[in-house]
Amino acid sequence: MKIEYHRASTENELRQILALQKNNAVAVISEAEREKEGFVTVTHTYAILKRMNDACAHIIAKDGDIVVGYALVMLPAFKNDIPLLKPMFATADALLPNTNYLAMGQICIAKNYRSKGIFRGMYHYYKEQLLGRYDGLFTEVATNNTRSLYAHQSVGFTILKTEITDGISWELLYWDWHKIIV
Repeated sequence: MKIEYHRASTENELRQILALQKNNAVAVISEAEREKEGFVTVTHTYAILKRMNDACAHIIAKDGDIVVGYALVMLPAFKNDIPLLKPMFATADALLPNTNYLAMGQICIAKNYRSKGIFRGMYHYYKEQLLGRYDGLFTEVATNNTRSLYAHQSVGFTILKTEITDGISWELLYWDWHKIIV
């Protein structure tokens, strides 16, 4: 296994992202698996995923020709395109005034590639690729998605606020790329 990090650039890569997303959606995995492995809440259409990628290419981890992980890049300009994320962007705008932030659209790793450093690798590549243009990365994680929440904090995200939207409790997180962690 040789994992390489890239920016998504082909239709095939985008289709593989959607397949990985579909296989890890909260609606299709068991409660036990959600607790142990985490899950993704939002599923995208090909059209929106491509528009987001055309604006600022997504981060992917590949093993040969296979996409084994992705970290979606979502510019604030897309704040009205996914209704579930509108409250997240409103909170980001209020908590991070005058900050040129990106939204972490979603991160997911194929089941048989987890616990191999790919999560951390994608996030470091993400920062390396985009630090010159953006101040940091904002995202939200469902409070009950403890695996994802702890993983985000281990990379450098801090909780800014807990918010309940449509009956779901969310942790709103920010990774300040200019903050030096000691």
